[in-house]
Amino acid sequence: MGTTSGAGTSAQQAGDSDALEHLARVGLIAYGVVHLLIAWLALQLAWSGGSGSADQSGAMATLAQQPFGQVLLWVLAIGLVALALWQLAVLLRHRAGLRSSGDQRKEAAAKSAKAVAKAVVYVFLAVTAIRFATGGGQSSSGQEQQTVAGVFGWPGGRWLVGLAALVVIGVGAYHVHKGLTSRFLKEIDTAEASAGQRRVIERLGQVGYPAKGIALALVGGLLGWAAITFDASKAGGLDSALHTVLDAPFGKLLLTLVALGIAAFGVFSFARARYPQRT
Repeated sequence: MGTTSGAGTSAQQAGDSDALEHLARVGLIAYGVVHLLIAWLALQLAWSGGSGSADQSGAMATLAQQPFGQVLLWVLAIGLVALALWQLAVLLRHRAGLRSSGDQRKEAAAKSAKAVAKAVVYVFLAVTAIRFATGGGQSSSGQEQQTVAGVFGWPGGRWLVGLAALVVIGVGAYHVHKGLTSRFLKEIDTAEASAGQRRVIERLGQVGYPAKGIALALVGGLLGWAAITFDASKAGGLDSALHTVLDAPFGKLLLTLVALGIAAFGVFSFARARYPQRT
């Protein structure tokens, strides 16, 4: 009992750390900036045939080209690492629930899995930012095909790629559901916001989450098509997914809507930084 209590206290202190919360706010702002840059690159792709990758690597490259770009990238990386640590603090909070049984254990397991997944995303973005800050960044266009081709060489690699595709599509569908049902409001504490601010924040989430979900689902679809055809060249990341939207009927309009939705998600991240979730 003493050990369990000590672990719970440590988790509580980790989650309630003012320093960690301030850094996490920086991370949420950085996360929002990345999405705004991706949205801008997507709009350029839609209307001027932009040559940059409309994904996280393109966003980092754009940031690196700005005055004090390297400093900004380091700040972004530190904030994203703080966000990852914040998610690990959330994971610690659910340790007791994982030892329980029934619905409580299932809920703790689901929340723990989400925290781990978010931490992985934040660490990946932080590493990408560090690479561009140190001059070692490169476009992710084509890297996805190389990765998939490598996995195809593993025993059962084709099935692993197919499974990964289903996971990404599932995450995309969850984002759409989260936006349509406004479940994202559980991740933000707007008690101090005015009624008008709460309405704006809710609309941003209702637009942003489905747009991001659609983009993720398209990435998963490309991955799944690569598994079905056993052709790594069919796979692709966010940049390839947005090109797929552009090639569809009314592609410019559709891509513009997706870009505006991703921008809305970025602004929603700013709102989360202003009114962070109290856990």
